[in-house]
Amino acid sequence: MTDIEIATSFKLKNILKIAKKIKLTKNNLIFFGEEKAKIKLNSLNIGRNNNGKLILVTSTNPTKAGNGKTTVSIGLADALNLIHKKTCLALREPSLGPVFGMKGGATGGGYSQIAPMEEINLHFTGDFHAITSANNLLCAMIDNHIFQGNELNIDEQNVVFNRCLDVNDRALRDLTINSKYQRKEKFNITAASEIMAIMCLAKDIEDLKFRLGNILVAYNKNGNPVFARDLKAENALAILLKDAINPNLVQTLGGTPAIVHCGPFANIAHGCNSVIATQTAIKLADYCVTEAGFGADLGAEKFLDFKCQNFRLKPNCVVLIVTIPALKLNGGALYENLKEENLLALENGFSNLDHHINVLKNIYKVPFVVTINKHVSDTENELKLLKEHLDNLQVTNCENNVWAEGGKGAIELAKQVVKKCEENFQLNFAYKFDEEIETKIENVAKKIYGASSVRISNTAKEKIAKIKELGFSNLPVIMAKTQYSLSDNAELLGEPENFEINVKDVELKTGAGFIVAILNDILLMPGLSKKPAAVSMKIDSKNKIEGLF
Repeated sequence: MTDIEIATSFKLKNILKIAKKIKLTKNNLIFFGEEKAKIKLNSLNIGRNNNGKLILVTSTNPTKAGNGKTTVSIGLADALNLIHKKTCLALREPSLGPVFGMKGGATGGGYSQIAPMEEINLHFTGDFHAITSANNLLCAMIDNHIFQGNELNIDEQNVVFNRCLDVNDRALRDLTINSKYQRKEKFNITAASEIMAIMCLAKDIEDLKFRLGNILVAYNKNGNPVFARDLKAENALAILLKDAINPNLVQTLGGTPAIVHCGPFANIAHGCNSVIATQTAIKLADYCVTEAGFGADLGAEKFLDFKCQNFRLKPNCVVLIVTIPALKLNGGALYENLKEENLLALENGFSNLDHHINVLKNIYKVPFVVTINKHVSDTENELKLLKEHLDNLQVTNCENNVWAEGGKGAIELAKQVVKKCEENFQLNFAYKFDEEIETKIENVAKKIYGASSVRISNTAKEKIAKIKELGFSNLPVIMAKTQYSLSDNAELLGEPENFEINVKDVELKTGAGFIVAILNDILLMPGLSKKPAAVSMKIDSKNKIEGLF
């Protein structure tokens, strides 16, 4: 059965019944039909005073099909509930870019899905549309201000806030706009927009307005910064976002509550769901399972160094997913041959796994479990070889089969995670916020990626100097790089050695409160593949969708 066939074969519970599992009532919810709801912001402090256990799910460097972090997160949450641990998920919302592009949706797979999956993967409750609209309203206000006389003396060639759209469209990466003047413009995908990041970080409407007002939109002709508050834009933007800031409540096929809110990518943004969603889940449940995008070098790094350090969060356990196809790819096998048994490529790929284990163990010093996310193509010989390698490393590990079995396929993993959550430890970080910008970049590049050196372009150096001049050097750094390699070169798989990290550009995000370091040729607006998922989709007269996932 396909994912969509499995999902539609389940009769979902009324969302109010799901809400009651985490002590939410009808008065706490805004309903979107019988299967989706938003949790009212003024209801988010109804939980207990102490926090539940926080579990972060991450992975090794993936194949282009992913490693199954969302699927394992969902299966693990269902398994924890099966062993009588009250659990809530906190996940990101899907972007239309991957849905109609190459990777597909972000609602899990098989018997470990959140539902209603079609609606979540498409328009859901409209959060992405609200974020896109707010972003582009601000852009329109910038250009209109210049057109109407330019009281703020904005340098029209130094506007730094860009438009966005939630589809992959390479034609929008570089264009010229015309109004009273001509200037260069580019679109980012919505998942990489600063307003997406702000939505992930704001704690309430007032904080949202404050952060929106702090967005750096341009420089004036004297070289001084111009912020969104100078345009008096923050209230209008907040009005567009007033409903989207409420986190969404849905359910897994196993009936576990899932708070799904905001969706920044980890390769070009900070890769974590909203702080509101995470904090709500750990207040309302004994265990909160969350995931961060792509491999541990991207999502987990940003979750730990940025989100945890910024908001005083601490995961009690990290789950590191490894798949045999990903290890074989990192060990030299061709993508089209990953379903064939290849013990040599598998063994060669162990270095990528070992690198991630070393980072979790010796850099962040966090308790962790390695889980083998089983694929139907895995052979007994391959599973035995990988299990022996993990046992020789004396790493807590187990297989899971959540795609085929749902929560039942992760019972052993759930038990291992519960045990790890009881360990005492001091969370360490790769860098501290008060370090120099160059030092923060270098620490992530060397400690997390394993780089031997860092080269910063002249363009990036000039922007770093400007950031220091403006007094924002204490902000954390978000690295934008390929997800396929520990390096900034997608072709360098496994555990590359003696490589250099190239910082091509730097962007200052004063509303979100971080600095983006853009590495090598990473793009903030993806393009569609030669045969995108969109071309194989169909919908019939009864609104039945085929080929979506």
